[in-house]
Amino acid sequence: MSSDQPFTIHTLELGPMENFVYLVHDHATDRAAVVDPAWDVPAILALADKQGMKITDILLTHSHHDHINGISDVLDRYDAQLHLMKAEAQFWEGCIDMPTQHHGGDTIALGDTPIKTLLTPGHTPGSACYHVGNDLITGDTLFVFGCGRCDLRGGDPEQMYATLNTMAERLPPGTLIRPGHNYAEKTTASMQEQLEGNPFMHFDNSDDFSHYRMHYHDGHRHSPYGPVRKGEEMKS
Repeated sequence: MSSDQPFTIHTLELGPMENFVYLVHDHATDRAAVVDPAWDVPAILALADKQGMKITDILLTHSHHDHINGISDVLDRYDAQLHLMKAEAQFWEGCIDMPTQHHGGDTIALGDTPIKTLLTPGHTPGSACYHVGNDLITGDTLFVFGCGRCDLRGGDPEQMYATLNTMAERLPPGTLIRPGHNYAEKTTASMQEQLEGNPFMHFDNSDDFSHYRMHYHDGHRHSPYGPVRKGEEMKS
């Protein structure tokens, strides 16, 4: 991170599913937004205390258990506002009362740090990414050299294909991807690296993408993921 940025993103890897939990720290106010609090809330709170942060916001990329199981414990300590997409609130059967619901494209003001919301369906109907400066926190939408499953309830490979195409078209090549799980040989990657090495970014039609995502990938490719050259997706 460059010193002139108004924020720092702190990363914790927690739990048996190698989840990344992020804390976005606004320097001007010492407010923090925690993204997908889960598994080891004492570790999250200890990091906030060490850095002098107050958690005022909880941002959810989606509502699967491995990304939300620490919400209640965070709320026991902090009077934080919960944020998620409206489509995810409607999908999430156990949705906590009175979250702030977003539609994608709006901005959360964390002190001097703007956090832009992106609606990125595919893994779930209301999956979200959060754009902070040059960083994009992607949850289970986009992994380093991978993407989220579409065979769980609410998943849709055609939506995922459209989402990834939109991200490829609209995000600058230097955007730093911060995924929801540590499934690759590196923890972050630029969008340019994704375009070149993520097999899910290589398909030019949804039928081929859906076949690869739903029927081929998980039986032939295993973490930690490395880059795959375009044209070699079915060789991995």
